[in-house]
Amino acid sequence: MIPAGEKNKNLLTINTILQFLTKNNFDRNDTVVALGGGVVGDIVGFAASIFKRGINFVQVPTTLLAQVDSSVGGKTGVNNNYGKNLIGTFYHPKFVLIDIKVLFTLPKREMISGFAEVLKYSLIMNRKFFFWLCNYGNEIISRVNNQALLKAIEISCKSKSIIVGKDEKEIGLRAILNFGHTLGHALESHLKYSSKLNHGEAVIVGMMAACKVSVKHGFLKKNDFSKIKNLYDKLGLEADIKKYLNLSQISNFINIMKKDKKNSSNNINLILLAKIGKALIYKTKLEKTLIPFIKKELKNV
Repeated sequence: MIPAGEKNKNLLTINTILQFLTKNNFDRNDTVVALGGGVVGDIVGFAASIFKRGINFVQVPTTLLAQVDSSVGGKTGVNNNYGKNLIGTFYHPKFVLIDIKVLFTLPKREMISGFAEVLKYSLIMNRKFFFWLCNYGNEIISRVNNQALLKAIEISCKSKSIIVGKDEKEIGLRAILNFGHTLGHALESHLKYSSKLNHGEAVIVGMMAACKVSVKHGFLKKNDFSKIKNLYDKLGLEADIKKYLNLSQISNFINIMKKDKKNSSNNINLILLAKIGKALIYKTKLEKTLIPFIKKELKNV
């Protein structure tokens, strides 16, 4: 059993799994099953990808976030002291088994975390889906409408598979899946993956920040931004970065962002919105975009 939480998503846990597989003489005909949330799936997938240069593994995701995002697409990996998912591989499971019954065992916070990724797909590539979520988002999070929940999962998985099918190794298009994640991952790392902020909550903050930057740079119209903000307010999605960061910590936070695997020196492909349902890849420098934005947000009272 792998303890829950990002703090256990490291090479020490990987080595424990590899020792178990070796001791029990697993070979390439055997299969490892990842039963759990996104952390479990990432860890098990990475271990499976490097043990004897790759053995079979199956994903059985038990959280909404894992069902709509991390179990699909073939990314595996672990964290280290310098950032999130800096060590990993591209390695696909043999299949993914999704059952919504397991979601009824989760606290509402975990449903909100998973909804973050559902919302992301609508914002970056499916405008019609966004307005559907405006009507059914609360029912999905509250798990009072099974058909809506199933539809949200299905559309999310299909959306990601379309993008991954066109760009598996994130050479170009797949980068749009990082919408909200540059800032989100940095917040998680800054807080040392504490229970104060989970992955989905970090992405919620990151997506709102990216929307505001999109407006500032003239990409996203204020009318579309208002629609996004209204959905955040309607569903009670927390997007205030000041809750997790203050100005005295900004130097360390900037260093964390610069070590993100998506960066090249100070350059970054920042994912912004052209409109609801259409993302764009904005080649820029952190000093010109995110860093001034974050400093301004932290100064606002």
